[in-house]
Amino acid sequence: MDKCKYDWPASGNRSLIGKRIKRIDGPAKASGSAKYTYDINRPGMLYGRIFRSPYAHAKITSIDTSAAEKLPGVKTVLVVMKAGSEVNWVGDEIVALAAESEAIAEDALRKIKVEFEVLPHLVLEENLEQAGDHAKTAGAKTTGDPAKAFGAPDLVISEGYYGIAAITHCCLESHGNLAEWTGDKLLTYSSTQNVTGLPSAFGDTLRKQGVDVADKNIETICNYIGGGFGSKFSPDEWGIHVAQLAKTAGKPVKLMLERNMEMEGAGARPSAFAQIKVGAKKDGTLVAWDSHSWGTGGPTGTGMPPLPYVLEIPNRTSAHTSVSTNTGPARAWRAPDHPQAAALSMCALEDLAAKLNMDPIEFLSKNADLAAGERGKVYREELQKAAELADWKTNWHPRGDKRGLGVSMHTWGGRGHNSTCQVSIHPDGSVEATLASQDLGTGTRTVIAIVAAETMGLPVTAITVNIGDSKFPVSGPSGGSTTVGGVSASTRRAAVDALDQLFAIVAPALGVPAVELMAVGGKLQAKGDSSKQISWKEACSKLQVKTIQAIGKNPDASKCKLGDSGVGGVQIADVSVDTETGLVKINKMVAVQDCGLIIDLKTAESQVYGALIMGITYALFEERIMDQATGRMLNNNMEFYKLAGIGDIGELVVHMMTGPGYDERGTVGLGEPPVISPGAAISNAVANAIGVRVPTIPLTPQKVLAALAKGGVA
Repeated sequence: MDKCKYDWPASGNRSLIGKRIKRIDGPAKASGSAKYTYDINRPGMLYGRIFRSPYAHAKITSIDTSAAEKLPGVKTVLVVMKAGSEVNWVGDEIVALAAESEAIAEDALRKIKVEFEVLPHLVLEENLEQAGDHAKTAGAKTTGDPAKAFGAPDLVISEGYYGIAAITHCCLESHGNLAEWTGDKLLTYSSTQNVTGLPSAFGDTLRKQGVDVADKNIETICNYIGGGFGSKFSPDEWGIHVAQLAKTAGKPVKLMLERNMEMEGAGARPSAFAQIKVGAKKDGTLVAWDSHSWGTGGPTGTGMPPLPYVLEIPNRTSAHTSVSTNTGPARAWRAPDHPQAAALSMCALEDLAAKLNMDPIEFLSKNADLAAGERGKVYREELQKAAELADWKTNWHPRGDKRGLGVSMHTWGGRGHNSTCQVSIHPDGSVEATLASQDLGTGTRTVIAIVAAETMGLPVTAITVNIGDSKFPVSGPSGGSTTVGGVSASTRRAAVDALDQLFAIVAPALGVPAVELMAVGGKLQAKGDSSKQISWKEACSKLQVKTIQAIGKNPDASKCKLGDSGVGGVQIADVSVDTETGLVKINKMVAVQDCGLIIDLKTAESQVYGALIMGITYALFEERIMDQATGRMLNNNMEFYKLAGIGDIGELVVHMMTGPGYDERGTVGLGEPPVISPGAAISNAVANAIGVRVPTIPLTPQKVLAALAKGGVA
């Protein structure tokens, strides 16, 4: 590929890229000066609240809001659902209101009278036989001839039942918005992953609700966000209600979800269960796959997970049943469908390896070329590196020893999204990078600063990063692990073009053609001749009153390859199981991950550490517990919705695959892939430890003891 002026610097010419650099917003967050949506309060602000359905499924027969409307301090009431409408889960929104204080708003809710005709509901989906007409066929795929392949006389076949429960989003900063109108202009402070896209989303829905507002008159601000994980892309129903209430009341209105509704209504990762049959030759060569999966994402059911996962087994058939339930709706949850697919597939494959009496690392390595594209070589390298870091050869054993190892593989896309960045160089030497992106806490600000600073030969502290306002240049939402690829490419292009403008202004003074200049160490100098140089601040002073501005876009018309799509990783879990109590202890988790060119090694590793902690949590603790009798979630709080504590984590080891063969690909997304494998790796480690499969995740003590009762170690 021809060299392009935007190409990333060669490894020997990087002073910042790939190094461990602290987040530039760390001091603001540590000191408490960072303002989240929850922290924003406006003069004269009202407080929003929502009256919600107490039933999982019911028809509204009458609504009376008169007493609430008469309560002093209540400024406006909005009926969201009319009489005759059906509610489909506990928490469905019926009436929204705004009052002068939170206490008054709560009092007003208690004065709203709604009568219901209660209807049958379903909130438990694991037993497909009880789903009735809630279960619908949702897809089937066949490749090759599975029936013939399974009929081969020398085939070793493993069959099993596997599952992973629905879990809720549990963002520490709950979902919410503050809406403020000034004439026909709407300003929203929103906890969102989609700063650029929110104004049009607000506008489209508000116009459908009869509020005449142009997208250009809507501005969204989100300087900091306390967690998103895929759940904060839209204004949400409550965001639209807040904007409507603010319009009617003529005052700002803020509504942030309370913890119970954050956990019931702000989105859940769908469940997935499956009966799986998989076959291989006696030498371990995978030949055939058959699966029937099912699960729920709430009222809309769920789509088919990508089964089998990672390895494209030659003769395969998969079918999926979608189960609609009267539970809160599903939302994207860090690597949608992939943790489920990994848990189902990798556990089934490990059971087959056990039946073959094969080491799972050898088994997966043997079949790695079944991965899409040319990823087989990478997976084998990652499997061997993970095995080395976990001391696999010493510690792994056939099943049944109370301590065990388990392995899993995963994949993801991660191509950078569309992004526009404006880089400005001011006469005083200051540099700004401005774009309507957002930082979920992953280090987006820092990545932008590193790229601009690297390009201009400056320290990271010399760059001011402006994000979090929809009025800035357009940049994509933070989903699909696309942000770093998108913003780093647009920033690189803008910074290079801005620097070229500065070179053109400085070149005559140095007596050097502009194309022969370079920026390094806080100065501009001739390539190969450091005697011809000028300091950065002196160079910028030649701008006089002019500011250089350059716009960079990803993608652009040039053929420069600054990023790519497609990454993989391998994780190994080392666990001990107390067979008397059923408690699973994490001794060690090893993660080996590739993601192309790493901009900031410190924040990249941090992404993987966080993913491991999140994975341990969903593997051992997290579970949305629904009561079929009442249709309610029983653990909709931070007391009984269990998360891992510091003592539950064990030792975490992270290794990033970098250098030749990886860096040339440019940036590829990292946020989601490392959260995919922990559930499968830990489940496989437990099976290795106790000699029997615990079929469903989370691996609670009760489930471990139940599995032991059917066999396994004493």
